[in-house]
Amino acid sequence: METGKTNSRIANAYYNLGLRKAKQRDLTGAVGALKTSLRFDKCQIDARNLLGLIYHEIGEVGAALAQWVISLSFLDHDNLAEEYIQEVYAARGYLEVADQAAKKYNQALAYAQNDNEDLAILMLMRMLEDFPRYVKAQELLALLYIHHEDYTKAGRCLVKALQIDRYNPKALRYMDVAKRHTGKADVEKKKIKNAFSHRQMQDDDIIMPPSYRENTGVQTIWNILVGLALGCLVVYFLMVPAVRESLNETHNRELQANLELINQANLRIDELELQIEEAMEARQAAEESLQAWMGNSDSVTAQYQNLIRILQAYRDEDMRTAVTLYVETNWDALLDGVVDDTVSWIRQDMAERGWQLLAQMGDEAAAREGGAATAADYYEKSLRINGANPEVLYKMGLTYQQLGDVSTANDYFGQVILNYPDSEYAELSRTQRGY
Repeated sequence: METGKTNSRIANAYYNLGLRKAKQRDLTGAVGALKTSLRFDKCQIDARNLLGLIYHEIGEVGAALAQWVISLSFLDHDNLAEEYIQEVYAARGYLEVADQAAKKYNQALAYAQNDNEDLAILMLMRMLEDFPRYVKAQELLALLYIHHEDYTKAGRCLVKALQIDRYNPKALRYMDVAKRHTGKADVEKKKIKNAFSHRQMQDDDIIMPPSYRENTGVQTIWNILVGLALGCLVVYFLMVPAVRESLNETHNRELQANLELINQANLRIDELELQIEEAMEARQAAEESLQAWMGNSDSVTAQYQNLIRILQAYRDEDMRTAVTLYVETNWDALLDGVVDDTVSWIRQDMAERGWQLLAQMGDEAAAREGGAATAADYYEKSLRINGANPEVLYKMGLTYQQLGDVSTANDYFGQVILNYPDSEYAELSRTQRGY
């Protein structure tokens, strides 16, 4: 708990530092301070929102939107990030311009890294015409101009970058190079030297105008107050409306474009989530199908398992188990060209003696008290192997009579009478039916 409070205090301290730097237009320094704040407390909403505003100010709209979206994920109500995003959405076309600017910057960077500097310069010039606030693009274009020894154009790019991010270290370093090669560095040094010169003035250096008179303290204060009032009026009536209108128009365009980008991203996210959901459903269906297939007694796997058990029963000379498994196996599923010979001789052996063994097992069950149902099962299995057997059909009829199912019993007796009229079991069947 104590650690959490400490981290929160440190995060707030770095947020305040970032806020001060932002007010001084030291945007690069503010970014560093705000990132440190978020490392100590990722839920510091004010720090994250301010970081998004700074990214937006230096032209990195995608990074700004990312910070605001993350901010909303931590606090989805009473959060300025929502207002920022809505304003981005209201600026129609801005998101598309920002997106194209980012793509063109990346392409220009690739050109520059692959010795296609002319193409890089051309692309950056066109991009900055539509999106001049992209500080990184201004810096890259200035660096390319410096490499081509066009220091004047480099200086123009850097001036625009420093108007946005006053203390950007990279821009200041490039500007120092540009000034040295244009002679402006020497001029600035002379101005600084003269400004701080301490040459002792002579009496002749001071010219007293005829109308000069010393101002009293009250007069001086009054002059200062009048000057301040006039300055405030000038700022309020001339500068503030123009600046406010310019900022509102720019931000409206930017916010509209950003919201369009967010809308496109949300649509893409919805599409991906739908694809994931469909994939999960397909996976679940496949798993259920696999489980059903593995557990299905008719599956190929189950038939191979039966085949193995039948072969083991043959080795153990346990024909009762072998014949019982035989009638439960789908032999057509095993005709895959791999075990055809094995399947063939098993089926031949069962056709010769398997049905007889099942009939014998049925007779044994019928002789036991209460074994009629078991006997009927064995007789039915015997008929699966050899259905042309009037004796087993007749015994099936007798078994169902014992079970009280006269209708089914008569059906079996009828089959014997109809299909095997010359057999001894036909006459017995007629007797059972009362003919």
